[in-house]
Amino acid sequence: MKPLLVVDSPKRWPLHIPGAELVSAYDYLSDPAYAQGPGRKVFNLCRSLRYQSSGYYVSLLAEARRHRPLPSVSAIQGFKLAPVIRAASDELADLIQQSLKRIKADKFELSVYFGHNVAAGHDRLALGVFNAFPAPLLRARFERDGSWRLTSVRAIGLGEVPESHYPFVVEKAEQYLKRRPRRGRSSPPSKYDLAVLHDPDSALPPSNAGALRKFIAAGESLGIRCELIERDGYGRLAEFDGLFIRATTAVNHYTYRFARRAAAEGLVVIDDPQSIVRCTNKVYLAETLSRQRIPIPKTVIVSKENATQAIRSIGLPCVIKQPDSSFSAGVTRMDSEAQIAEMLPPLFEQSELLIAQEFVPTDFDWRVGVLAGRALWVCRYGMAPGHWQIYSRDEQGVHEGDSTTMSVDEAPKDVIKLAVRAANQMGDGLYGVDLKVVHNRAVVIEVNDNPNIDAGVEDSVLGSWLYEAIMQHFLRKFEEKRL
Repeated sequence: MKPLLVVDSPKRWPLHIPGAELVSAYDYLSDPAYAQGPGRKVFNLCRSLRYQSSGYYVSLLAEARRHRPLPSVSAIQGFKLAPVIRAASDELADLIQQSLKRIKADKFELSVYFGHNVAAGHDRLALGVFNAFPAPLLRARFERDGSWRLTSVRAIGLGEVPESHYPFVVEKAEQYLKRRPRRGRSSPPSKYDLAVLHDPDSALPPSNAGALRKFIAAGESLGIRCELIERDGYGRLAEFDGLFIRATTAVNHYTYRFARRAAAEGLVVIDDPQSIVRCTNKVYLAETLSRQRIPIPKTVIVSKENATQAIRSIGLPCVIKQPDSSFSAGVTRMDSEAQIAEMLPPLFEQSELLIAQEFVPTDFDWRVGVLAGRALWVCRYGMAPGHWQIYSRDEQGVHEGDSTTMSVDEAPKDVIKLAVRAANQMGDGLYGVDLKVVHNRAVVIEVNDNPNIDAGVEDSVLGSWLYEAIMQHFLRKFEEKRL
């Protein structure tokens, strides 16, 4: 179905935007024909979006109809909230200073048309503002008091756009409307759209290019149209039914902001914000797994005040972990008490709490992939050559150990059972549970959100079924939301 451009009065609307159907706010709100078509894009270009205005109700009813309004109601509310404005200003601080450094005045207004500005020098800032406050037409105000800061953002009607800008608005609107995820020729018509967030510049992405292609193919076979998006796609989340994060996650990171925005917009999200918070912090993991009596190596939470005593209680050698470490980075082995004074102070500069864990050397770690309480795949990750972790780093780069993939039925039952139990403490999303078997007893090392799924590794036994199983999960969640 064509996207809808909802305006106050089509007769007075001076622009022709190819590829969209023009409709009045009155007709959209009152004509039952416009209530059909879940997933339809609705671009709300009404003059006013104030509370209980017709423009406000366009976005509100669009959400009730499972349409995809731009702006969403949450975005409309964000225009009025000072904490949201301050947070956006802080997030865009470097970009604001760079973009406005040549401005002589102490106040500046930036017009944003579908994420762009007529001046190329301000285009990146315009996209940043659009990503923070997704709406078709915006005006952002900046003030300088020593440094530039964002002071207000509001949606504007076409009446506030200079006529000389009309051709630019049409061009950018048409470009925006033409965005379509690619679909294979033999794929069935799509019922749902899924954004797959990835970072093509990452040295250690959670999914390689081959896996991303297989996810897309699996989704399309089920009627889920997948589109790879990157960090600059933040403002487009409301266009999709779901978000699948295939970039390494962290709380103080853009991936977490994507997850929060997507969840707030009602999308199906993997990895969901709660899972990111829980899994990326090893202090939370240690406390939760201990309280649930899930076997883990001897572990203590370390502060500056109890560091020496805590490490002695573990015994040496032991492993010191930064709470948000990943891919074996931020994890250090401590072999002697002399290292306590040397190694801990720099770590405490980054976090007031650390994890000290009993050192349990093994030839390999178990990794069990769990989705919604069900084990899907199992790998054994060998230690990197000459190292005690599965990853090692030196001047030549990152080195990995060998890996072996097997079916769930081939793996030890106690390993699978414990992995599922540990994953269930984090939520009902997608997790990679790391375990070791020590003295014939399985113990959980950690539970990871955003687990590795690489073509040629994790899928080497299950093949395309692994990708289809994950896309089936998205499909079930999409269908549940439509009930």
